[in-house]
Amino acid sequence: MSSEPVISLQNVTKRVGRKTIIDNLTFDVPQGEIFGFLGPNGAGKTTTIRMIVGLIAMTNGQILIKGKNIKTEFEQAIRHVGAIVENPEMYKYLTGYHNLIHYARMVPGVTKERIDEVVSLVKLENRIHEKVRKYSLGMRQRLGVAQALLHRPSLLILDEPTNGLDPEGIRELRDYLRYLTRTEGITVVVSSHLLSEMELMCDRVAILQRGKLIDVKPIEYFTKGSDTFQTYRIEAQMPEQAIKGIRQMAGVQEIKISEDGLIEVTTEREQIPDILEELMRNHIRIYGVQMVRRSLEDGFLELTGGGQIG
Repeated sequence: MSSEPVISLQNVTKRVGRKTIIDNLTFDVPQGEIFGFLGPNGAGKTTTIRMIVGLIAMTNGQILIKGKNIKTEFEQAIRHVGAIVENPEMYKYLTGYHNLIHYARMVPGVTKERIDEVVSLVKLENRIHEKVRKYSLGMRQRLGVAQALLHRPSLLILDEPTNGLDPEGIRELRDYLRYLTRTEGITVVVSSHLLSEMELMCDRVAILQRGKLIDVKPIEYFTKGSDTFQTYRIEAQMPEQAIKGIRQMAGVQEIKISEDGLIEVTTEREQIPDILEELMRNHIRIYGVQMVRRSLEDGFLELTGGGQIG
């Protein structure tokens, strides 16, 4: 796998009049990663995607795709990109197959075998010869992804790809994107307002707020929290009495009783056996222990100070 980033943004800035929409955005995305954009309404997610694909011009900075500058080497850069910005546009009076043929005529080197291959990849074999007007939104999304993949891009960009999809369609898209990154080494950049789906889909996410990059973090950062301390929920007999015995133990950072009567203790993983041993020494029965898994939403709100996703 190449060490060169598939896409690199360097001090990218977009101003409209006196207003700064995007402010010095800098990050790299390597090959084979699903990279997500998160941010409140107006954070600049779609503006950034539009700059990446050349739909709008940046004011300052540069965007490199496979080492090619999107501003000065547009054709060489964009040939590495497949994208769906907003909804995929298709000729509804044509079949899905003829839509792909029509697009393939505009891109050198796309063979009939490649068309059949992407149709199989997106699992549209049984419906590809039907008119697009008969397709569900989920099928149109899959056809759009097939079209974006025809020319074997290194980078696939999807802006709100789950819009209008039912839960099964969202899961299929998520599994398919995972398949693409694993088997073909494609890099995926995706924007979505569905935090739960981004949590399941992405390897890393960039948090944007008011046009600035707050941070780039792996998903594990949000769902696992600190590498040292974790929060555990202990179901035990007499919780009020139980916490008295372990409150002063070494390594216990915080302890409380939850609304549903469970002990919530924040500590190091290695301390859990000692805590359980102390409870048993005090003749307190233990019924279960579970690590509390944070959600992407928890981490997002923590980083943005409560800004609403959009």
